[in-house]
Amino acid sequence: MKFLLLTFVGVVHLLSLSSGKTIYKNDISQRTFQEIKEEIASYGDVAKAIINLAVYGKAQNRSYERLALLVDTVGPRPSGSKSLEKAIQIMYQNLQEDGLENVHLEPVKIPHWERGEESAVMLEPRIHKMAILGLGSSIGTPPEGITAEVLVVTSFEELQRRAPEARGKIVVYNQPYVNYSKTVQYRVQGSVEAAKVGAVASLIRSVASFSIYSPHTGIQEYQDGVPKIPTACITVEDAEMMSRMASRGNRIVIQLKMGAKNYPDADSFNTVAEIIGSKYPEQVVLVSGHLDSWDVGQGAMDDGGGAFISWEALSLIKDLGLRPKRTLRLVLWTAEEQGGIGAFQYYQLHKANISNYSLVMESDLGTFLPSGLQFTGSEKARTIVEEVMSLLQPVNITQVFRAGEGTDINFWIQAGVPGTGVISW
Repeated sequence: MKFLLLTFVGVVHLLSLSSGKTIYKNDISQRTFQEIKEEIASYGDVAKAIINLAVYGKAQNRSYERLALLVDTVGPRPSGSKSLEKAIQIMYQNLQEDGLENVHLEPVKIPHWERGEESAVMLEPRIHKMAILGLGSSIGTPPEGITAEVLVVTSFEELQRRAPEARGKIVVYNQPYVNYSKTVQYRVQGSVEAAKVGAVASLIRSVASFSIYSPHTGIQEYQDGVPKIPTACITVEDAEMMSRMASRGNRIVIQLKMGAKNYPDADSFNTVAEIIGSKYPEQVVLVSGHLDSWDVGQGAMDDGGGAFISWEALSLIKDLGLRPKRTLRLVLWTAEEQGGIGAFQYYQLHKANISNYSLVMESDLGTFLPSGLQFTGSEKARTIVEEVMSLLQPVNITQVFRAGEGTDINFWIQAGVPGTGVISW
């Protein structure tokens, strides 16, 4: 995690000097690229100080220890839960005690869904209790459950071809894993597509490249005008097994029980802290991660790590007595897992000042060894980012990839604000 932090911090601090929409505004409006390049190079000692503090100094492993304390104390933090609100209040206090500026909470409304008890049992061709995880916002089954024959498909196209067979059945998707962005469509849209052809429920092969009989949860989305049916993820192993059974002509019957319930929207908060800029305080470089998680794990990686790395970015700069020209704003989002609900409300509240946002960053792509930074923005801005990343040569994390994005910052990126995310493997 500390190497991910270094990438994040080194880039954030220096980009707050010269990038994004503000690349031709104010103090750099008439400057040549060579002049900008020379200024970036002049921050070599600052970059080394950040690296030394994070890797070898008193901040070594600090973000890890902070994260461990929160997740061990609070545990899972699903949207709408008391545990999420407890975590938000803890972080609000932590940021104040850390000496950051303008620490405050911005109220939002977020979804509240609970999975309840759930089970799936194969009744034919043999008895087999299956591991499942209901998908976020799914409705439940009747108390007696749904017992129906199974139709196994490997794609939406196959489902359409076999639509007459689907009515009254449970559709099981055994889609191959291509990559996350492509394969996750089955989790998000699977229930809707199955309902369109008359299915009574859908079970989706977990969106994972590797499995040890572990189902994955996540958000799914219903569509207006399409009947809502219960939906859950199953393991890769069970999806493959049913696919083999179906290919042999076996009749497969499953009894599905889900106690999932959707409740009225709950009150929550985005958590904000800053280091106010010395020269252009109204201009903002935003760094972020989300505090919420799903209910079946501590959320240490998704996205506790990203949230605490983002906090650590401000802590390191404060500890070194540095003050960027532009305001460095930390936002810890709420209800990201439900589709960026807290972030969308933040965007609606602040978009009138969009011209003051120089760069938006989110760390929500894992806490593995980082290899570089994703970036979305103009080619001129990209060249500056590449120069900034060269300052991270001491830790060998200098690559700049394309397509910077994040659920919580995509609203800004789509509106033209440059955005970045950390790539890790």
